[in-house]
Amino acid sequence: MRRLDAPGQPSLASQPRGLFSDLTGAVKNGVPLHVILDVSRLLSCVHRVSPSGIERVEMAYARRWLARPEAECTFVAQSLWGWFGALPRARIAALLDALEEVWDHGPPAGRGPRRAQRIALAMLAGLLRGAGRAELRRKLAGPRPSVFLLVSHRGLDRRAPIQAMRRAGARFVPLIHDLIPLTHPEFTRLPQVGRHAARIATTATFADGIIVNSAFTESVLIEHLAPHGRPIPPIAVAPLGIRPLRPAAAPLPTEPYFLCLGTVEPRKNHELLLRLWRDLALEGRTGPKLLLCGRRGWGNAQALALLDQDEALRGVVQELGPLPDGRVTELLAGARALLFPTFVEGYGLPVAEALALGVPVLCSDLPALREVGGEAPDFLDPHDQAAWRRAILDYARPDSPARAAQRARLARWQAPDWETHFAAVDRLLAEVTEAPAGLRPTRPALPEPHLAGPASVDATAA
Repeated sequence: MRRLDAPGQPSLASQPRGLFSDLTGAVKNGVPLHVILDVSRLLSCVHRVSPSGIERVEMAYARRWLARPEAECTFVAQSLWGWFGALPRARIAALLDALEEVWDHGPPAGRGPRRAQRIALAMLAGLLRGAGRAELRRKLAGPRPSVFLLVSHRGLDRRAPIQAMRRAGARFVPLIHDLIPLTHPEFTRLPQVGRHAARIATTATFADGIIVNSAFTESVLIEHLAPHGRPIPPIAVAPLGIRPLRPAAAPLPTEPYFLCLGTVEPRKNHELLLRLWRDLALEGRTGPKLLLCGRRGWGNAQALALLDQDEALRGVVQELGPLPDGRVTELLAGARALLFPTFVEGYGLPVAEALALGVPVLCSDLPALREVGGEAPDFLDPHDQAAWRRAILDYARPDSPARAAQRARLARWQAPDWETHFAAVDRLLAEVTEAPAGLRPTRPALPEPHLAGPASVDATAA
């Protein structure tokens, strides 16, 4: 196993920056590779007006390969029957535009994200009828080496379609975002624990290479791959880029406020902030304000009870729900700091977005957040409410020395970008295709009795 950002490899920081189309893409022996990109997650998220972090990642991958020549990428999705089918490139382009319109500005008044829904439903209906299966077989039989990219975890627990894709000659490369359901099952719905274990088992069995978003995720992943008894394939540690941030001049709260981004769920530790603000209110303080941006999640009865029933929080805490990206950026740009008291993360996109805007960050002292934030944020114990109180009251002051010190450190922080991410991905894809089709780069060709089946499997069959 060799990390692709290890010493001896080209420095990620030295890679050119610019538009996705500026990159040459993965190449083997001078021939561009054929990427098969699964966009099933984007087809399934069209009912929401605000994307998850994983959906943002799949969008970035789709945009990147949509900017490449058509012969270099086939977009696919998984049908309800399990098989994969190729999707029309023009419809993918229309779907991305429709989704980004809603994500950026919110749905048109009274209509909701209907355009994206219509496009996605049409493609899903075609998959049910078998559309795209013959086209995918044709692409897999072509002269270019193929790599199947699955970057959203969706369908990663279903082994047979992935096995079929590999038997048809495609190398398989998933992106693993985190292992939270396995390391912290208390923060996950029970069915997700078994499902994520199946995802990691599929990765251990079939992955020719793996993309991870942080060295922390890599270290935890290796611990969970090792018990499967197979050599670990090449891993690319490729920090995620961030969306374009363009704060506009819009009305903002006139009083000092802090912003907390993320789904209201136990893992994000909103309860610490709500109890802190309740204490401040009971002391007679009317500021600073706390703004919560994110949808309500599951299993968070205590935090939701505080939000819904505690009169002390009226006027000092405002729950905004999910908001369009444009409005989130405006609110973030005006905040005294981003508050991120999470218990565990695989990466930390909100931290990167805040720092990219020059906004200070108070966040949990976690390995993944230190990777993202470097020396810039102030890191706090997510269990230490007293420390959070001291930091927040300090940062609320117009002359806060701690806030001024962090803003000075921000000048030395460099934002992660998608161009650097894809440079690492391209090197990984080139490496995994050096092995003969159907063989993992570091795994000997040993019999697999538990995968017994026909010698040749239709890549579009479950």
